[in-house]
Amino acid sequence: MSGRLKYTIALFMFATSLQAIAQDHIYSQFFNAPIYLNPSLTGQFEGDIRMNVIYRNQWSGLSGDLSYITASADLNISKFAGGVGLMFNRSSEGTAFLVKNNAAATYAYSVGGDDFVASFGIQAGFTNRQIDWSKLVFSDQIDMRLGYIPGSVSSAQPPDVDSKIFFDAAAGTNIVFRNLMAGVAVHHINKPDESFSGTVAKLPMRITANASFRIPLSYGYYSNQDESPFLIPSVVYYKQASSTSLSAGAQFKFKGLNAGLWYRTGNQNGPDAIVVSLIFDLLKGNRNGEKLRLGISHDATTSKINYTNTSGTTEGSIGYEKYFPNSSGYNKFNGLRCYDFY
Repeated sequence: MSGRLKYTIALFMFATSLQAIAQDHIYSQFFNAPIYLNPSLTGQFEGDIRMNVIYRNQWSGLSGDLSYITASADLNISKFAGGVGLMFNRSSEGTAFLVKNNAAATYAYSVGGDDFVASFGIQAGFTNRQIDWSKLVFSDQIDMRLGYIPGSVSSAQPPDVDSKIFFDAAAGTNIVFRNLMAGVAVHHINKPDESFSGTVAKLPMRITANASFRIPLSYGYYSNQDESPFLIPSVVYYKQASSTSLSAGAQFKFKGLNAGLWYRTGNQNGPDAIVVSLIFDLLKGNRNGEKLRLGISHDATTSKINYTNTSGTTEGSIGYEKYFPNSSGYNKFNGLRCYDFY
């Protein structure tokens, strides 16, 4: 890679860290970050307790850091007619190490029966946003021909504030009707002010819509759903201010294996990435409904920055769920929870 191209990409990474004020990160394995996708999915699984961790390393071939992690735990509590959960998010973006730490609680209420389940969820928490001003590069540190001047000191005076805490809220709804699941969520309902400088810079609301359809590939799937093959096409749409993204694809699910192929668009509906995912469900078939899920996916960049420069994006995830001993909820919803769609 030429020096000029490295310089251009470094500037792109710097711009990305500043533009993060207007965009949240998204996961290719959205189905392995259910509470992050939609708070109404809290408690929507076959079990009493569920734990998920997902990590995303974006554009690993570039200098600077673009990494994200989400960890969550939620309970399916029948006497609450839904579930409660806790979620932690951390992101580190760009050469200025713009860091966000978010902790939130979620609650979802569900109604329905064997053929239909509707869930309504809320989320509330606090976010701490930090930046390292010493890592920023200003215009008087850049030579138009040579790029960044090593050891140079800018005359620009950065703001005194490098850390901020604010309240953040979200809400969503999700329905499952036979072999169809669909949901919509709105994050940052209160549009919190993220500014370090005192000039108001509100975080735009993020709107997420998702839909999945489960197509059985075997006539006997009703008698043994865990052993039957399925094709599951899905669509997820994101909108935040002027930024939009659409992910469309399908997964083939058979026994403990789940393989997926996705195409994602970026802004102005231009190409962003092709995603390949592999999910392994282990420990299935145990009496207490215990499941251990391991997932890995890779994004092959198709945008103008291209795969050669970025080396793509990789995600890894771990999920675990089970019923408590002598649980009254065992098989209560006959596989109508969101987990069975992935």
